[in-house]
Amino acid sequence: MNYCSQCGRPVILKIPVDDNRERFVCDHCDTIHYQNPNNVCGAILTQGERVLLCKRAIEPRYGLWTLPAGFMENNETVAEGAARETMEEANARADELTLFGIFSMPYISQVYMMFHGELVSDISPGPESLEVGLFTRAQIPWDQLAFPVITHSLELYFEHGTDKVHHAWFSRGPDRSVEVHSID
Repeated sequence: MNYCSQCGRPVILKIPVDDNRERFVCDHCDTIHYQNPNNVCGAILTQGERVLLCKRAIEPRYGLWTLPAGFMENNETVAEGAARETMEEANARADELTLFGIFSMPYISQVYMMFHGELVSDISPGPESLEVGLFTRAQIPWDQLAFPVITHSLELYFEHGTDKVHHAWFSRGPDRSVEVHSID
């Protein structure tokens, strides 16, 4: 951040009074600009033994497979966001969505909230997907999944089902590899 969104003057990075973290602060109007993690909501939609995947038509990770997921919007619940993303990416609807997992990714300032639901509609690619499909565990293109959190979510689903809510955090090593730290 370079400029204050309130008055347009340059901001500086400093620790405000009674705070413990550096923040962007405008010395002209005293506005403190807090930056918080992005919430990502998505869904594991299933039909029998198969899971819905979408091939990304956008960056990042264009052409790789993912679960339908995206940034939460203002004025929606997390479950509504997950349902919206499945509609936007795969023209898909689910019955009731239940929380499957919460995954913290502090190295990119994101929190993923993944839901599970049974697919109750036909599917077709939305504007953010090149193609969509239903895959059994053996059919999933594991080496072509877009993000580590998607791989982890699918592994948890196939290994443990939906009997509990999963919780993990991800870290990035010096070699850019991603490690999963399970909390459950």
